[in-house]
Parts: sequence; C-alpha cells; structure tokens
Amino acid sequence: MLESTSVIAAAALEAHTNTDTNRDTAPDTRAALRFVTCGSVDDGKSTLIGRLLVDSRAVLQDHLAGVQRGGQTDLALLTDGLSAEREQGITIDVAYRYFSTESRKFIIADAPGHEQYTRNMVTAASSADAAVVLVDATKLTWQLPLPALLPQTRRHSLLVNLLRVPSIVFAINKLDAVDDPALAFAHISAALNQFADHASIPVKAIVPVSALVGYNVVDANPGWCDYRGPSLLDILEHLPATPADLDSAFAFPVQWVEKFSSSADTSQGRRVFWGRVATGSVRPGQQITVLPGGKTATVAQVLDHTRRLRAVGAGHSAGLILDRELDVSRGDWLLISGGFEPASGSREITATVAWMDEEPLVPGRVYWALQGHRWVKAKVRRIVHQTDISTLATHAAAQLDVNAIGVVELVLLEPIPALPFKQSRILGSLVLVDTASHKTSGAALIL
Repeated sequence: MLESTSVIAAAALEAHTNTDTNRDTAPDTRAALRFVTCGSVDDGKSTLIGRLLVDSRAVLQDHLAGVQRGGQTDLALLTDGLSAEREQGITIDVAYRYFSTESRKFIIADAPGHEQYTRNMVTAASSADAAVVLVDATKLTWQLPLPALLPQTRRHSLLVNLLRVPSIVFAINKLDAVDDPALAFAHISAALNQFADHASIPVKAIVPVSALVGYNVVDANPGWCDYRGPSLLDILEHLPATPADLDSAFAFPVQWVEKFSSSADTSQGRRVFWGRVATGSVRPGQQITVLPGGKTATVAQVLDHTRRLRAVGAGHSAGLILDRELDVSRGDWLLISGGFEPASGSREITATVAWMDEEPLVPGRVYWALQGHRWVKAKVRRIVHQTDISTLATHAAAQLDVNAIGVVELVLLEPIPALPFKQSRILGSLVLVDTASHKTSGAALIL
C-alpha cells in the first residue's frame, strides 16, 4: 500500500521552506514552483528538462560529461536515471529535479508519456502548481488548419485539468524539424485552443520550443515561428504558486501520536497529535470534533514544527494538545466543530475517477480508499457515465478500463470529511487501492 511521508521528513522540509503563516496567502511568484511535464510518449519531455537544467547552468560538469553519447550530449539522460529507462530510451517513473534561477526556485516532475504509466503522471500532477504539456509537431499533420491531437496529449491535458493544476502551458516541440515552423505553430495552436475551449481547460500560454536546439526554452528567440512572446522559462518564472487553503474550515489528519512526551514542558504530560494542517488554521481555544467517533474537545495548545507555541495554518506541520484525553490514533481527522455538514462526515459520494488498473472498475467491487492517512473500505455502487477523451462526450458504461475517465458513485464503510475537489484538493480526493494486490487502482475526485 501507499506509505505517507513521515512527520519528521515533513517537518524537515518545512523547516527549510517555512514561511510565516500570517503572511498574505495570495498566489505569488516568489515561492518555489512545482511543475510537471506531460504529454505523449517521445514528445521530448526529458530532453526539455535537460535543456532547462543545462541552459540555466544547474548541471555540474562531471554530471554533464556522464551523459555524453557519441560526442554529443543526450539531455534526456539527465532525468532518465533508471537502467531500464536508459536501455529503452523511455521514461518509466516520475523523475524529480531541482534547479533555480536568480528570481525563483523550481521543482520539476518529469512524467512518463506511455499509457501504462498514466498513474505515475497523476501522482506527479496531484501536487503541482503548473503543468507543461508537450506536443510533438512532427507527429501531427500540421499542414491541416486543425490537426488532430494525439490521444495521450488529450488525456494528460484532461487529467491535469481534473486535478486542478492551476496553470497549464502548452509547449509545441520539435518545430525546428518541420518544413514550415511558423505555419505548423499557427495550425497546432489553433487545434490546442479549440480543444481547450471545448474541454474548459484554462491555458496560460502556448509557446513554440525546440528542446534539442534550445529555442525559446531558456532564452527567447524573437520572430522564430512568428512568435515574439516570452520563453518557456520566463513564463514559468511568473506563474503563481498554489496558495494554502486557509479559507476553508479547519481539518487536520493525524499522522503520528506522541505519547506522553517529557521532552517538552509544553505537552504537560498529554499526548501530542502530529500532522500537517489540510485546510484552515488552528489556535488554542478552538473546539474540535474527532472523526470517526464524534467526540469533542478543546485545543489547549498548538505546536509548530519546531515545537514553538503559535497558531498554524494550512500546509504546515503542527502538534495539537487537547484539553482532555480522547481515543485518537493515526488516520483519524480532527475537525473544527460545526465546520462540516453533516458533522458525522460523508459515506456516500459521487466522484470523477481516473482509472489506472489493468483490472477494470466494475459496480459491486470493494476497494480501499485513502484520504489523508485514513483507510476505509469503499464499494462501487454504480458507474454514472464514462468520458470519451476524443469527443469529450459522456456515455453509459458497464465498467471503466485502464486509463478511462468516468463518474462513479461510492459507498464508504465509514464516514470521511468530504468536500468537493474544486474546493479542496486534500479533502476532495481519494486514492483507490485494490484490496488483494494492494496496487493503486484509481484517483477519485469528489464532486
């Protein structure tokens, strides 16, 4: 089964990137930007990231020398680190890379393009601030005014939009390899705009690039393809980071219980419940409800990741000490009393599901559903409909096959604090896991 990041690791990461929770939470361009590259197979995603790293001088010389092939630099090898990836020349798992410019830090997720690894792309996109969807111009009949897009380009674009990735950028790659780059860029841009309008996908920009040569990746090439806009890196430097969800009611998934710690006088002999605040903020004096169970208590003290006493907001690690002992363990939720209706949580939900298992989803099947750190059994009541990624039309379906997208009704054995995914990424999402094989089977986004 999936294993959550440890509290210690989360606190260490927060100590490195911590910002004052009282600071203005509006989207800004100062925070590190997490972005994912996606699209069809062999569109040049790994090469694009390699070009970003090399041209922004984020690669050491000895590392660069290690990716020389036949006297030339194979940029894709900077991210394709698995031996199977290097042997086959494809990306299999998500590769994370870090680099920075004078104005910003970046965390890149290089997602595989093959259909069988769609689940890896979903994992990378679930926490991304932006997505760069690559389109290979050489694979399309760019001579047509509205060339047909590849299925995986459409699927990945739909998925990053479903996953509420705030900023989506289309990068049309390999235009240096076509006879008329300007015409190809114009026609493919028109097809992407038509598709985005039809699918209600907000697009931040469409930029022509050559990852292999370096056009418009780090440095702008004004006039190439009749394009005079910013380079891809310029666009990324000005995209907003996702703000913490401070406006929703307080919700806190318990990840670890510190039992009667004597390491700090602040605990006063009581247990400390550690985790990362999902939504809202917490301060002493607030009344909370434990889910499941429904017992209530008052927050006596709040510790931040360094064990200082202070209020903590969404996205930050916290330790909560209650005014009385309750039966609380890993996986339970601490919710502000009166903040969720019904207070007992939700057992019946309707969700958009991106199915990623070779075994199809069928009504009547039971899966493990993971929300936060809580596992509950979930039964598929019925499939409402499936979405055709080519036409975006919906139709009835008896099952959802691998890589299908549809809407299903789920019945949970125990209640969860559910919110629509469009309102909360954390409270509005579930991971469905096969009870027998323990494989991640699907991502469910609550409607």
